[in-house]
Order: sequence, then structure tokens, then C-alpha cells
Amino acid sequence: MDRAEKREAVAALNSVFSDSGAIVVAHYSGLTVAQLQTLRRQMREAGASVKVAKNRLAKIALEGTDVAHIGTLLTGPTILAYSADPVAAPKVAVEFAKGHDKFVILGGAMGATSLNPDGVKALATMPSLDELRAKLVGLIQAPATKIAQLSTAPAAKLARVFGAYAKRDEAA
Repeated sequence: MDRAEKREAVAALNSVFSDSGAIVVAHYSGLTVAQLQTLRRQMREAGASVKVAKNRLAKIALEGTDVAHIGTLLTGPTILAYSADPVAAPKVAVEFAKGHDKFVILGGAMGATSLNPDGVKALATMPSLDELRAKLVGLIQAPATKIAQLSTAPAAKLARVFGAYAKRDEAA
């Protein structure tokens, strides 16, 4: 890499660190190319991304960002998984780590909050932003449905009562 390429790489990493909702740092040494491609595909499907960057350039890019504290994790062959949704990248990383022993989660960050490996796993168990939105819509919609059922119930009861009186009068 020449200096211009390094500057571009640092600028790209800086924007990643500034704009991401969550970042996961992991060691990937010993994974095959096919396994890394699988990881990249799974991340892409979840709305997250994976980047292998030189640790020195990543540390330079971290300066001045909220996630600068993850610089201590950048030792050895590290991979960065990040997403705008704070749950997407950790969820995929934890699932991938379960099936691949050589993929070791070192920690990460969610905004200014530093995460250890257990923190990343805890974040992965939370529902995603889309799931939370769906639950919220369901909660908002449920009372309206119940009100509609209650408002139609008295009319239905009255219709049954009138029907019963009509049948009684016909029988008499």
C-alpha cells in the first residue's frame, strides 16, 4: 500500500467506526477462505459487514471516535464486524463462533460502551431493531382490536336476544 491508499483506508475505517451501531472484534486465524466467505455472506444477509484491516491503520482510524477504547483489542489477525443495527453484527458473529472454534470473539463496542466477549454474547441475544418495531406495532394494534371487538359485542348480543324472542313468539 502506498501512502494515498493508506489515507483512503484510514478515512474509510474512520467513517465505519463513527457510523456503526455496534462493532465486534474477533480473531480469525485458522479459518479457511470458504469459511470467511460464509461469514461475509451471513453478515451481508443480516445487514452487517465484515472487514479485515491492518491493526496499525485501524488504530489510527480509531483516534477521535467514540469507540477508540477497542484499540487494545487490535492485536494479531483481527477481523471487524460492524452494523448500523446494534444487534445484527453481534448476533451473526456469535452464531458463527458457535460453529467455528477458530473464530474467537475478543470484544467490541456499542457506541461509547465497551463490550467484553460476554457483553457481545448478551447483545446478540437481544431482539433486532426490526423485531422490536414489530412488537411495538403489535402492542399498539392490540388495544384497538380489543376496542373494536367490545364495541361490536353488545350489538351481537342484542341480535341474539331479539332472535331468541322471535323464535319464542313463533313457537307460541
